[in-house]
Amino acid sequence: MTSLYSRRFVVGVKGGPLRFFVVFTQRALILLFFYTFQVVSGNTLTVFQSGQPDDTETEVIYRTLPDAERVFSRLPFIPDSLCYIKDPTHSMSAFINELMDLLHGKDTVINIVHLGDSHIQAGSLSGRTMRLMQNSFGNAGRGWIAPFKLSKTNEPTDYFILSNVKEWISGRCNQINPKCPWGIGGIGIQTKAKDVDFRLIIAPENGKGYSFNKVLLYSDSNTLPLMPAGPGNEKITVSPWNNPSAHTTESPDNQTIRIDTFRMTDLTDTLFVRNMNAQNQSGHSNLYYGFNLLNGNPGILYHAIGVNGAHYANYTHRDYIRQLSLLKPSLLIISLGGNEAHGRNFNKTTFESQVHSLVRLIREEMPRTAILITTPAETFKSVYVNKKRQYVRNENIAKVADVISTYTAREGLACWDLYTVSGGENSCKNWYDAKMLVSDRIHFSRTGYEEQGLLLFKVIARSCVLSFPKPTQYVE
Repeated sequence: MTSLYSRRFVVGVKGGPLRFFVVFTQRALILLFFYTFQVVSGNTLTVFQSGQPDDTETEVIYRTLPDAERVFSRLPFIPDSLCYIKDPTHSMSAFINELMDLLHGKDTVINIVHLGDSHIQAGSLSGRTMRLMQNSFGNAGRGWIAPFKLSKTNEPTDYFILSNVKEWISGRCNQINPKCPWGIGGIGIQTKAKDVDFRLIIAPENGKGYSFNKVLLYSDSNTLPLMPAGPGNEKITVSPWNNPSAHTTESPDNQTIRIDTFRMTDLTDTLFVRNMNAQNQSGHSNLYYGFNLLNGNPGILYHAIGVNGAHYANYTHRDYIRQLSLLKPSLLIISLGGNEAHGRNFNKTTFESQVHSLVRLIREEMPRTAILITTPAETFKSVYVNKKRQYVRNENIAKVADVISTYTAREGLACWDLYTVSGGENSCKNWYDAKMLVSDRIHFSRTGYEEQGLLLFKVIARSCVLSFPKPTQYVE
């Protein structure tokens, strides 16, 4: 019987060997076009092939590894041959082994924390990496979200955190004198209002795939508990938990974090919680830090934590690192240094000392966490010539990249040299000409950040492939 493909495309070819050859060729071309479209569009980045009865376990797992060689940047000035993580001491091997466990079918969740500045706060770079990692290794949920808009700043576009309180006092990690303590997400919001509620909403388009059935609310331990409200609240259970070892940063009372867990019977895109004891406010702080969204599936939880204007020194607090450890990251990615490079008195020795201070605390408080430090991509800086603003390349970015590359090599840490991968010296002009930098020429466009996020996924995927023994039948 003639198939749909042969009826539609085989015209004027009668039966026999010629017809068989044409039908077979056309089907092959159609499948090749479909698969190529999927790969180029980023919809399919992991190759899954049907196994043969005599395949070994190694051969089966090898075929399920992310096919990093099919992931390319659309930008012609990105050297694909340099898209690797430098990790001569194999410091990320334990993390990569955990990824392999997921591919083996282990029912586990791997937490990745991406710590950064404004390049991370916007969510485009980390969001792209998160999606691609979850497409390849499993989606365990949206992970960490913070109430940025309630604190009067920008936030990622895949969720909304709404509240009946319109005026919040906010504190951020990069403020000399924060108006309120800040927590895991680098920010905190506080109110004196008696009646407080929050409505979490996953964005219909940008948040597709991030329905949740478990939410962890992080607040100050002196905050009155929030309870489920609205339709269906009877299906939600609440479990309070306090960790006396995790203290709020810069808290004058050295208060502890409260973590309340909300569990739903079914996946949902919304959660409405409110203060049920609004009249009993005496001695309570109403101080909130953020939420962690999970779906109960094995896979990757990618927690992006970025604050506009943040420096290495802003996160270098032992109490803060102890808070961060509550997320139990197997991998901590650090993408900082851009703001230091824009300082007027940048000094390489001082900067290296700041990097080392943060790394030392992380190693002490999270000894089992792998650390991947990235260098920043080159951007411009503005100067005035004859009272007219001009833009020139920020030469300090190269100095930052050199310090990070040298330091990580000496300390046995993994490094992704985005500065070199993105083109190195004078590459900022290429990114600007490609419309990947916005008008301030310091921040990238959404597309520009997504390109960098794709590259970050590629180097992690390549690390997996390189660390896994290639079966004999695949050796060229």
